[in-house]
Amino acid sequence: MMVTMVTARTALWACVCLLACRATASHVPPKMSATIQNLLRHYKIPVQERFNRQPVFSRELLATKMEAKELLMSAMLQTYEKLIQRMLKELPAPTPSPCPSSAPTCGGVGVGVGVGVRAELSVVLKLVQELRRFRFQDSDTLLEGLESFRHIQMDNMLIQSKALWELPWLYEEASSLAAKPRARRQGPAMRPGSFGTGSGSP
Repeated sequence: MMVTMVTARTALWACVCLLACRATASHVPPKMSATIQNLLRHYKIPVQERFNRQPVFSRELLATKMEAKELLMSAMLQTYEKLIQRMLKELPAPTPSPCPSSAPTCGGVGVGVGVGVRAELSVVLKLVQELRRFRFQDSDTLLEGLESFRHIQMDNMLIQSKALWELPWLYEEASSLAAKPRARRQGPAMRPGSFGTGSGSP
């Protein structure tokens, strides 16, 4: 009984996904849809595995409204954080100074220079981390999602089949996104008679 309920639920989920893809696939070439359907006969996996709600490419990542500059800035701050952490690791471990506490230098080397550098790097690191945490939290979540793409198991047939199944909606999203900047660049249509209406026109 339980198996029947799970199968029915999975079939219902499959129908919903199919209807959603067909309803929005205005940018997907018919040849691509037909080719993917043929390929899925070769890369065949159980229906339960295909609709286990663990997609290869999550739609949630595409729900973000952030600008590319914000994402880029988050990536830069993340790189700074890793860089400063590496710089801290490369500093020599602090050791007790053999020089008298009143001596500003010892053998030409400033006393406590390593300690001072470590403290100052730690201050900078804390400021960078706080900025990322309070101002770029959504961007960091998206970056983590992007990082997960590097660990996709390319040689796993289950992953290959699910990725093929997901390609039409992703292709649709990418095509729609690519069309928006082109429409913005074209700008609003010029009204008749609006050309040459400046002070220099006759």
